[in-house]
Amino acid sequence: MPPVITAFRASPDRGRGLARDMRVRWALEELGVPYEVQLLDFTDLREPPHLARNPFGQIPTLETDGVTLFESGAIILHLAETTPGLLPFDPVSRARAINWMFAAVSTVEPPILELQTAVLLEGQNDWTEERLPLIRERIHYRLALLAARLGENPWIDGEFSAGDLMLVSVMIRLRGHDLLEPHANLMQYIARAEARPAFQRAFAAQHAVYLASVSLGD
Repeated sequence: MPPVITAFRASPDRGRGLARDMRVRWALEELGVPYEVQLLDFTDLREPPHLARNPFGQIPTLETDGVTLFESGAIILHLAETTPGLLPFDPVSRARAINWMFAAVSTVEPPILELQTAVLLEGQNDWTEERLPLIRERIHYRLALLAARLGENPWIDGEFSAGDLMLVSVMIRLRGHDLLEPHANLMQYIARAEARPAFQRAFAAQHAVYLASVSLGD
């Protein structure tokens, strides 16, 4: 049986590749692993079958070879450790790539998510306008340090790895906020990653789901 992942039937990102199943799709495409997708409505997320997969009622989840996982980082780490292609074989290089996976979700992503929450969910509050400059400053600081570390290298640490996949997946959520523009090498880094055939296939598959949902809505 191929791996089965869950994804939104009608994603709130409007087909922009921001929902977290995109990360998992991309990893599976990089690894050349065929997979199936179970599409869920928002009401399905609180139903017992899905809560058995993810107690927090979120996507994505992965079911493969008797293993059920949630959290995109954990899913991608499992895939990368069980199928060659996203982690180096050398133990030291492998550890560094995993380190960057954790850095993506633990250091780079939190202020980005804070920005999205402030803009999308808290915009009606009086104090949001006061918070936004502070959030943006924290993001700029993290991006500047990441840009300095990347330098002129094509990837963050040697060959393309799951660390790059996670970093790029996190940073593309900043589109439309003019925060990436000051960091030309990060913009080029993201463009290189998005030009990869595996990314293109994953994006096309996720976007097709969005187009189908729009068609059904009509």
